[in-house]
Amino acid sequence: MTSSRARPDEPEHQRPQIRMEATVSGHARVYQAGRDQFINEMVLPEAALRPVTEVAAPLRLVNLPRQRRMFVGRNDELTRLEAALRSGGEVVVAALHGLGGVGKSTLAAHYALAQATGRQLAGGEAGRLNPVWWITADSGQAMEAGLAGLAVALQPELATALPLETLAERATAWLAAHDGWLLVLDNVVDPADVRPLLERTLTGQILVTSRLGEGWHHLDAHVLHLDVLGEREAIELLARLATPGLSPAAVQAALDGQDLPEGLDGAAELVRELGHLPLAIEQAGAYLHQTRLTPRAHLNLLREQPAVMYDRTARGADAERTIARIWRLTLDQLTGFPPAGQLLRILAWYGAEPVPRTLLDGLDAHTEVQHALGELAAYNMITLSVETVTVHRLVQAVARTPDPEDPHRQAVAIDTARDQATSLLFDALPQSADDPIGWPTWRALLPHITALTDHASPDTATVNTALLINQAGLFLQNQGATALESLR
Repeated sequence: MTSSRARPDEPEHQRPQIRMEATVSGHARVYQAGRDQFINEMVLPEAALRPVTEVAAPLRLVNLPRQRRMFVGRNDELTRLEAALRSGGEVVVAALHGLGGVGKSTLAAHYALAQATGRQLAGGEAGRLNPVWWITADSGQAMEAGLAGLAVALQPELATALPLETLAERATAWLAAHDGWLLVLDNVVDPADVRPLLERTLTGQILVTSRLGEGWHHLDAHVLHLDVLGEREAIELLARLATPGLSPAAVQAALDGQDLPEGLDGAAELVRELGHLPLAIEQAGAYLHQTRLTPRAHLNLLREQPAVMYDRTARGADAERTIARIWRLTLDQLTGFPPAGQLLRILAWYGAEPVPRTLLDGLDAHTEVQHALGELAAYNMITLSVETVTVHRLVQAVARTPDPEDPHRQAVAIDTARDQATSLLFDALPQSADDPIGWPTWRALLPHITALTDHASPDTATVNTALLINQAGLFLQNQGATALESLR
């Protein structure tokens, strides 16, 4: 509060105003207490004032991605990861890096689930951590949103009581005051985004996944490189996905080169063509299961494509090109149902975080949209749950990049999808940026607004784009953030 005493002879228009701001507890309101006095009041629940040291984590507080992908091998990698994260009493950081699609997130989720359930890993020790919390941390803003989600999970009554920035700060303070937890920061782009958290925490485990292999030593992190699968593991993964009814004995025989089942003819050649990349193998396995093609027939289709794979899978661009080729072959199977391709192009403009299915309610032909989601999920192009849709970031990158030789990635169709994605987001915005009832919706949509503005060229902006950015800026300003820094 600032104030000054006016002199009796001072003209009224020159007299300073007295402005008072108060923060208390529950519903926010602003009113004028006097002619030149204003009070801004926000009522907070008692829980917000409790010291974080007194807040206990609910039993088995877990936030992990759904374990959809089949897990094979990786025993050595799990042993190294567990050894790194159990190496000391202070906060321990392990940075797991490698080529996009190599399975960093899958390995991290497998490790995290074992720590949450107390299941013993190969060659490791059984132990249970709580909470085990997963954050998609591909930007500082996404990391802040993930920490805010942890704060709400620890104290649900704070969901509409505190702004995003304050919730994230409270989660950080809670982590600093407790031990026995695991935080997974997935797809970190810049190690600097992790530093503020590390400077505040003294105990616990932090597992980072990233495509970036440099810069982690500044954080005293254990750096672990994740390579592609070995050939036996790659064939096993393909076999289990393409022919799920195959017995373990038959799979083992195929790995040993004995009595190769007809449905696995050409499996070794196909996984070599795919560079033993887990994500590409998973997508190929789903394609084979859906079409009942053999790996050799699928390999012939791949070789008919004009693009040629790079010689070394370690090159970062190879991941997108491999997935782009499989994406095109998969979408060819859905040519008879055009809404599937267009829906994927729309989803490609959003973030890698789960997209609320309600966001798609604005599209025409609701029944066809649901059918398209089912078709895309059948080919593993998306991950579908009751409430959300998730698209892998590499698939998104391919789907929104025009290619005149690809019928599924024509520039006009991609531009139309971008405009539709913008309109859907704008129509889904809460009516007011300062109404706490709408804040959970804002937090769910904000990563997708950010992704859209990041990926769309400024010269493609429409009226809806401008309105969307303006409303998002008002919300961020209301939350105490700087809209320019958060949206650029």
